[in-house]
Amino acid sequence: MHQSNAYRPDHTQCQALLAGVEAAGWQVLEVYKRDFEVETKADKSPLTEADMVSHHALVALLEELTPRIPILSEESGEVPFETRQGWGCYWLLDPLDGTKEFIKKNGEFTLNVALIEKDMPVFGIVHAPALGITWWGQQGEGAWKVQDGQATPINVRGLPDPEQAAWKVVGSRSHGSAEFEAFCAQLPRHERVSMGSSLKLCLVAEGAADLYPRLAPTSEWDTAAAQAVVMAAGGEVFNAQTLEPLRCNQQDSVLNPWFIACGQRDERWEKALRASLKP
Repeated sequence: MHQSNAYRPDHTQCQALLAGVEAAGWQVLEVYKRDFEVETKADKSPLTEADMVSHHALVALLEELTPRIPILSEESGEVPFETRQGWGCYWLLDPLDGTKEFIKKNGEFTLNVALIEKDMPVFGIVHAPALGITWWGQQGEGAWKVQDGQATPINVRGLPDPEQAAWKVVGSRSHGSAEFEAFCAQLPRHERVSMGSSLKLCLVAEGAADLYPRLAPTSEWDTAAAQAVVMAAGGEVFNAQTLEPLRCNQQDSVLNPWFIACGQRDERWEKALRASLKP
């Protein structure tokens, strides 16, 4: 019988989750540091041994800590929407986000663990093992960046006056789009930062970037954990078309609509977004 009531990890459980995700990260690094084979999944995306090592480690961790909460992982079998609709809360995992970056060995890959309550991420851990950094946050509690054993509270930053300082707009390392280019062309003075995986959302969460427009396909497990961190840090993640909060578990498909993550709303970037999305 799956638990459907709201669940939030307490301090002890948070520490156990963080330690468990870090331990899974060490297993991923063992694969990363040696030669490994790359397979191609049905959707043409790459799959490595590390994806499955991480998947099994994270599922075992969550089944031990929260045996009554269902788990949906990118690397588990599909769960019908009819079943998922009945989940009051569930874990959503991307065992290895940024597999292309993992294969390139540039360090920009993450392990993503999100707790979804109804349709919103309320707790998330984003662990970048090659960088030695973890970002995590919980609704109503705040967000933190953990590096060298030190946890530092993080917050989004207010948009600077573009006359004084350029806005920082983060884009994908491996997945550009014409719409992204059109969006940037409409903005005030800005700088671009390229980054892989869910690290882009974390840059917004910690105030190192102002906007992350994702005008290309993603899945819910790619984004949910980092969305929880952004929201816990005071930011927002919106459906790019409606400018309503990005939600999970709304349909049979787990594909996201295009979205934008921000530290704060502003008519200037909203206008640029509307212009870039015109047919």
